[in-house]
Amino acid sequence: MSVALRPAPGQVRSYRFPDTDEATLPNGLRVIVARMPRLPIVTVLALVDAGAVDDPEGREGLAALTARALAEGSGALDGAAIADRFEGWGTSFDASVDWDSTVARVTVTPSRLEAAFGLFAEVLRAPAFPAADVARKRDERLDDLTQLLAEPRGLADVRFTGTLFAGARYGRPIGGSARSVPGLDAEMLRAFHRAHYGPRTTTLFFVGDITLDAAVALAERAMGDWASDARASRRAASAAPQARETRRTRIITKADAPQSELRVGHVGIARGHPDYLAIVVMNAILGGLFSSRINLNLRERHAFTYGASSGFDARRAAGPFVVSTAVKSEVTDRAVQEILREIDALRAAPPSAAELSLATEYLAGVFPIRFETTAAVAGALAGATVHGLGADWFRTYRDRVQAVTDAEVHRVAREQLDPSRLLVLAVGDPTAIAAPLQALGHGDFAVLSATDDPSEQP
Repeated sequence: MSVALRPAPGQVRSYRFPDTDEATLPNGLRVIVARMPRLPIVTVLALVDAGAVDDPEGREGLAALTARALAEGSGALDGAAIADRFEGWGTSFDASVDWDSTVARVTVTPSRLEAAFGLFAEVLRAPAFPAADVARKRDERLDDLTQLLAEPRGLADVRFTGTLFAGARYGRPIGGSARSVPGLDAEMLRAFHRAHYGPRTTTLFFVGDITLDAAVALAERAMGDWASDARASRRAASAAPQARETRRTRIITKADAPQSELRVGHVGIARGHPDYLAIVVMNAILGGLFSSRINLNLRERHAFTYGASSGFDARRAAGPFVVSTAVKSEVTDRAVQEILREIDALRAAPPSAAELSLATEYLAGVFPIRFETTAAVAGALAGATVHGLGADWFRTYRDRVQAVTDAEVHRVAREQLDPSRLLVLAVGDPTAIAAPLQALGHGDFAVLSATDDPSEQP
């Protein structure tokens, strides 16, 4: 359906992102509270300035394994007892790692907050990292990795970033690779925890039915005596390579595959880019929405796929821009041509008024839906803190998105979409797709096996 024929978007409903208050304890621990008293729950989120970029060379996956093993024992409690305690309070302890930070969280009712936060703090401050449990978590990661690389979508994602960021931390999975994970042990986790977890590298977020005074009192009781020499991360800039991309085409062999997993992209932007919102709107028009150009082209016009999308994964350093889809083997080359055609078209001329309006109204309209829960608000505040976005980022977001112009979209499309640097990667059957893809003449061409790992190349 043409964008012009679609119903006009409705009125954007009013919404105000929760205000925040904050305090800092004498030991440097920062406490931020966002009051949402209409919800009788509280989410506590601890943001630790320790991400996958802090993994030592050759120990990729250490930050992720440290987070996964936090709740495997602390004090007199083993992992099962810790899980039972949290379950008894109607919650669970969850911890994860991204490129730039570690996040741990629980969500409980106010009546159970004191008890749950006490154990939450103990697990965060003094994990035991029992050797047997660390080994089990390490083996689980290896099993996950084996499964990931066995299915085309996961293989395409890993090999795409491995090729794009070869030799750099961003080229290897957050959770580590088959080469690095087997060497990780409990003592390495303890050393990583000592180096990166501490009051001066941690920010506590309380979101829900709680005041700043109550949150500070809780933090003082459970974490006021926390002392550590941990230092904030400074390694993000080294995680991405210097720009040295050229047009390339890679096929990763998946014999007899009836379809191809396609990835097309290049190194994108850092989260702090001054044109970030204009780039978000531009990407929504290109491939970020169901009604985007790439999806309408490949799915609706040509019936090549069930869906196609594009996105910028913005981090402290420049992450990837990638178009993702899966298409029938016999149309792989034509799908690549159509993706390249849409990128060229958005660079060649501004979007129509209807396209721009649809993108900005959609982004403004879904904004309140994204933040209906305390956990979502806590996660958003953590992300804003990691990237230094400022307290008014979310309060002014919708006005700034709706102010993006067609000229700005056109400018950032020319600046941030670069056909001369595009990597085309397909996981599929070379007997069906190699010759047609090579005939496109899209730069250096190679067919690799599924076990070839470009991320280890300098």
